[in-house]
Amino acid sequence: MVVRTASSRIARKAGNSTERVAVPLPSQIDECRRCSLWRHATHGVPGEGPSPAELMLVGEQPGDVEDRAGRPFIGPAGRVLDQLLVEAGLARSAVYVTNAVKHFKWEPRGKRRLHRRPTMVEIDACQPWLEQEILAVKPRILIALGATAARAVLHRVVSIESARRHVLGHPSGAHVFVTYHPSAVLRADEGAKRLRGWLLHDLKHAAEALAGISR
Repeated sequence: MVVRTASSRIARKAGNSTERVAVPLPSQIDECRRCSLWRHATHGVPGEGPSPAELMLVGEQPGDVEDRAGRPFIGPAGRVLDQLLVEAGLARSAVYVTNAVKHFKWEPRGKRRLHRRPTMVEIDACQPWLEQEILAVKPRILIALGATAARAVLHRVVSIESARRHVLGHPSGAHVFVTYHPSAVLRADEGAKRLRGWLLHDLKHAAEALAGISR
């Protein structure tokens, strides 16, 4: 069953083939003031990768390493993702990677900056940037990594355990796969191997679907 639940605005724009849309520039994300997260972030972090691209990965938000460098998925979770993409037969260079929220939300813990989950208000404030990326990249497959990304892509709260069993729909025409965020593998103790296996399975499933669509 395919469920179509994302923004009507992106559906309307996706139908206008004459409209030219570019991915957001780093300077545009840096200057964004739609919510207050910019006040404590080093950089706004836009997506990265080819545009257009057949496959787009959406995570939650930049981490500490990404915030300092201004690039997505280059920290510990990014390294896990890179390994899994290779195992799934996907080249990162061919994939557009981004986050639902473009600034790092954190709290101090000694000398460390620890991740804090974005609120619904903050996710919604970043929604126009994600919609712009989807319109510009024109992915055939959208993979939402984690609950925040799924909420941003589908415009509703879903259970990852339930949603990952289905291929969902997006008004842009993309097929949506929901799975776990690579950081969940890093946070898990005894369940890390199992979570990694599920994430790899879902990436392989998306790769197989993309191969079928591309034929």
